[in-house]
Amino acid sequence: MNKPFLSICIPSYNRPGPLLRLLRTIDTKAEDVQIVICEDNAPKRLEVRAAVEEFKKETRYEVKYIENEVNKGYDWNIRDFITQADGEYNMYMGDDDGFIPGALDQMITFLREHRELGYVMRSSKGWDGELMRYYPGTKFFEPGMQAYVELFRKSVFISGFTYKRELARESMTDRFDGTLLYQLYILGEICINHPSAYFDVPITHAFPSTGEFFFGSSEKEKGLYEPGKISVKGSMAFVGSYLKISRYIDDKYGFNSTRLVQMDMSKYSYPILAYLQQIGRSQMLKCAWEMMKLGMGRSVYFYVYIIGLLVLGKKNCDRLIAGIKSKMGRTPAL
Repeated sequence: MNKPFLSICIPSYNRPGPLLRLLRTIDTKAEDVQIVICEDNAPKRLEVRAAVEEFKKETRYEVKYIENEVNKGYDWNIRDFITQADGEYNMYMGDDDGFIPGALDQMITFLREHRELGYVMRSSKGWDGELMRYYPGTKFFEPGMQAYVELFRKSVFISGFTYKRELARESMTDRFDGTLLYQLYILGEICINHPSAYFDVPITHAFPSTGEFFFGSSEKEKGLYEPGKISVKGSMAFVGSYLKISRYIDDKYGFNSTRLVQMDMSKYSYPILAYLQQIGRSQMLKCAWEMMKLGMGRSVYFYVYIIGLLVLGKKNCDRLIAGIKSKMGRTPAL
């Protein structure tokens, strides 16, 4: 095979079954597609290796399988794809997600038709079938701060995150190891300097969660996150990581984007607050207080979510929000 056009990049940790399920959803007709898997020294390494070998026997795609000598952690692992993959574009995929049948070919066609784009944000489906759309149609963005801020929070979900690989190589750094958000740093650097787009076709879908939470195993993540545990401390470390990246970008480019990121995250803070309410109202309120100290109590929506969760509960709030999204056909612009 000649140099691949697209490398599907899969950071793997301890999920041999879901990984094989993901690999079997790759259904593109394109010949110049490469699959790269980086296994991050997990306890189930042998099972992951066996799953990859099984897939190799049944696939026509080029598969590049890498085993890390140490547990590098999420950010270091996904950064490695910038040098380990060979494609013009890299597309990240979580090892417990999958591709929607036929959608990958549509994405590849779009990329071939718009090779000027440095980053493309995809639409997706949740495990319950909820369609994650952010605009009424495909949208293009000129380089600059506005594009980076507008796409920043919307791009946190790793599966389907697609960028031109050589553009990410120019600004590689380990300063964000432990943030769990290195992909947003890639987005920032590329969208500020190159054209980007939102592609309004659902590409990936999530499967029902197994409840496994592995962050906190690597040296860079220890003390920030605890494997298998949802906590206010870990959640706030994650939320604070958005601002660590935005402040770095502000310093580098002379922007004032952090206040815009804070406002955007405040308007769309429901998932974080609802996530913490699973372990108790007091934890959710503690989380809300910590978010306010991070400057994310800037919008009225933030307080509406808190009151709604306290009065109606998570299930009723989830139904209400899902109903609004379903009626509009996309996430509302607040």
